[in-house]
Amino acid sequence: MTAPHPLVTRARRLADDLLAPHAEEVDQGEVPVGHLTEIGRSGLLGLNAPREYGGAEAPGAVVRETAEILAGACCSTWFVQTQHHTPVLTLAKSERPVRERLLGRLATGELLSGVAYAHLRAHPRIPVRATRVRGGWRFDGKVPWYTGWGLNDVMLLAGVTDADEALFAFTEARDQPGLRASPPLRLAALTAARTVSLDLDGLWLPDEAVALRTPHKTWSATDRLKTVNANPAVFGITEAALHLSDDGTAAHLRPRLAEVRARAYALIDGARPHEHLEDRLALRAQAYALMQTATTAAVVTGGGRAMLLTNRAQRLAREALFLLVQGQTTESRRSHLDALAC
Repeated sequence: MTAPHPLVTRARRLADDLLAPHAEEVDQGEVPVGHLTEIGRSGLLGLNAPREYGGAEAPGAVVRETAEILAGACCSTWFVQTQHHTPVLTLAKSERPVRERLLGRLATGELLSGVAYAHLRAHPRIPVRATRVRGGWRFDGKVPWYTGWGLNDVMLLAGVTDADEALFAFTEARDQPGLRASPPLRLAALTAARTVSLDLDGLWLPDEAVALRTPHKTWSATDRLKTVNANPAVFGITEAALHLSDDGTAAHLRPRLAEVRARAYALIDGARPHEHLEDRLALRAQAYALMQTATTAAVVTGGGRAMLLTNRAQRLAREALFLLVQGQTTESRRSHLDALAC
């Protein structure tokens, strides 16, 4: 048997020793800075970063397995740290000066980054406009969702230009002239991840802060290909729920979980991103269905105790609801609703 990748081993140790034992407490409060510090020390924040910048350049299978482990242990902590990987990947592909300024510090976990770009999926509606001004860009509008406020050091902010481009730039994740955060939103799940909305009223960022500028249709086409695949976090929540379920139910569901996971990951690894889109969406919907079944089984197994906020089963069930809509696009929503109607 092949030994686990060192990052998988570290993720498992973090999950077992730190994240899972405190997950219910975190769920009712907020993600501790210490959790994120330990994830950074473990090297997991540099999973996708180039080695020359201190990252691991880990294989896709390792990235997925660590995501499953962290999400299954404490979904709130996983969700804060998963935001970090998009800025890292964006910088790794960028040829702009901001790459040299930030990539090494993000890859090693010295800095933690969040993202504010999901509103680009609302196009042709433009919640955030980026306007060219002398020496930089002015951002105006509203970011509906930003996760990790008060935990992140920097954020990757996106807006749409007058030329219908998607423009991404870095700024500090704090209140500043032209940027004001709401109080943390109270959510049915993952309130601990400190999600806020951001009001932008003339936030100015210099040209040196820009990491990516590309036609919106180009960005959107790439984004859609990412969101058709099953989310590893879904498999992590499902696995965690099966550990709480009746033995017979768990034994029945585990082979189905293994099959859907294997088929979904085989498409990610073995086919081009634009191939088998309908199959990918179907497997995504099947993964959701398994997650809902597993978390429901965990609640039923727990009985009345599962209604306590200190109970793991109800936390997993609420986290499953969150994952149903996380990263949702028009295509994935339609596919999921069609599957539910069958």
